[in-house]
Amino acid sequence: LRFRLAGYPRKHNEGRVEVFYSDEWGTICDDDFTLANAHVLCRHLGFVAATGWAHSAKYGKGVGRIWLDNVNCAGNEKGIGDCKHRGWGNSDCSHEEDAGVVCKDERIPGFKDSNVIEVRKLLARVGSWQEPRAAPPELCVSPRVSLCCWRCGTGSWQGVGAWQAPCVTLGTGQGAQPAHAATGRVAGDTSTATGHAGRGSGLLSPHRLFTERQQLNYRLHSVSCTGTEVHLSMCSFEFYRGNSSAACGAGMPAVVSCVPGPLFATGNAHKKKQRQQQQQQGQPRIRLKGGARVGEGRVEVLKSSEWGTICDDRWNLQSASVVCRELGFGSAKEALTGARMGQGTGPIHLNEVQCRGTEKSLWNCPFRNITQEDCKHSEDAAVRCNIPYMGYENLIRLSGGRSRFEGRVEVAVGAGDGDQPRWGLVCGEGWGTLEAMVACRQLGLGFANHGLQETWYWDASNVTEMVMSGVKCAGHEMSLSHCQHHGASLSCRNTGTRFAAGVICSES
Repeated sequence: LRFRLAGYPRKHNEGRVEVFYSDEWGTICDDDFTLANAHVLCRHLGFVAATGWAHSAKYGKGVGRIWLDNVNCAGNEKGIGDCKHRGWGNSDCSHEEDAGVVCKDERIPGFKDSNVIEVRKLLARVGSWQEPRAAPPELCVSPRVSLCCWRCGTGSWQGVGAWQAPCVTLGTGQGAQPAHAATGRVAGDTSTATGHAGRGSGLLSPHRLFTERQQLNYRLHSVSCTGTEVHLSMCSFEFYRGNSSAACGAGMPAVVSCVPGPLFATGNAHKKKQRQQQQQQGQPRIRLKGGARVGEGRVEVLKSSEWGTICDDRWNLQSASVVCRELGFGSAKEALTGARMGQGTGPIHLNEVQCRGTEKSLWNCPFRNITQEDCKHSEDAAVRCNIPYMGYENLIRLSGGRSRFEGRVEVAVGAGDGDQPRWGLVCGEGWGTLEAMVACRQLGLGFANHGLQETWYWDASNVTEMVMSGVKCAGHEMSLSHCQHHGASLSCRNTGTRFAAGVICSES
């Protein structure tokens, strides 16, 4: 069985339910339909659950057969075929009774979506993937160390608790600087590896790992990327099978040194310099809007002094990766269609963007100018980019709320150099929606509904000390510590726990 959402007006997570049975697409009748039915159908479609359903052809009348009628699910069935119904194709309904569903906008982990690249596909391609004991990071990226390598010790490709290293044969290759590089048959530039890791650009380097060479397990060698790939699994490579004694005989572990994008650069001097360079070059501008997290959002471009959107016709990972790299992130994790990050306003500037992946800017890609009939804002394109793992969510938590989306804000201070963090409260004075936006983003909980200056009704924690005051955010920061604040010299008129800052976050 295959399922899809159809009809109008609809979004990516709601619409008329259509099922492909006996080589024919058809619909489901709304007689006796329940939310439990919708739960089962949403799971078929790759969403974790349903939030509602629709009757009487709310999303328009379908065509063809009405495959199911009087469906009655408990909600925990593995498939719609396991629910009670009148039998396939046995219905007394018309298409005016076609049922629809509204699914929760959260994907089932690991759900196969043709427009999402996952780390596991790299090993699935060579038939040797085993489920890791812990979810592997995008690659090993530390905010303190400028090295990224495939030997983190925090995941497992082979079920042995250690990442496996790709081999680098000594020599110099195209696009690398001989003084620093040992690329051999590792091709071109390392933008695929560093882009996948969520960094801007990089050079392969042997570093000083020669002494460790004998202790490593090698799995990949002769990795050859052009630099345009959105994921390392798309590069050509050879795979060592078993405990081959010749593994990486003439080489050593591949190491890549990454250059952080402007958002992740330390200090403001680098960002200021980059802004000046962009102004001097007069580059057309591009931005992401409507996303809850760093590196995601609706793609908007500036043309003729007016911001506008991009139509999702032919929108794919290749073009999305050009956007992500242009903004200083890694390659694209998802290319989103159907206004998944909300509908924009104003003009739709571009249509049928088709990047090869080598372009430095989206404006260098082939595209078609828009005409009024081509697209609507319900087709606005969006992206989710790979970004470095910075660990900011470990420095903030909520306490006392009725759900994980709300509570009094507690932040960790003095967590450096291996010390145990000391948790404390944030002064509610001056705390508002912009500060709540940053807190919700740092927590990974989406958007801010409210920023609260008093939280006496959430007194559920033994944390009573104020450790941060004078917080003033612009709204785009990745962490509260990046916002203006008083630092070590606290200044808070009302220091009791009653006046600690709180938030209510929302996924949508």
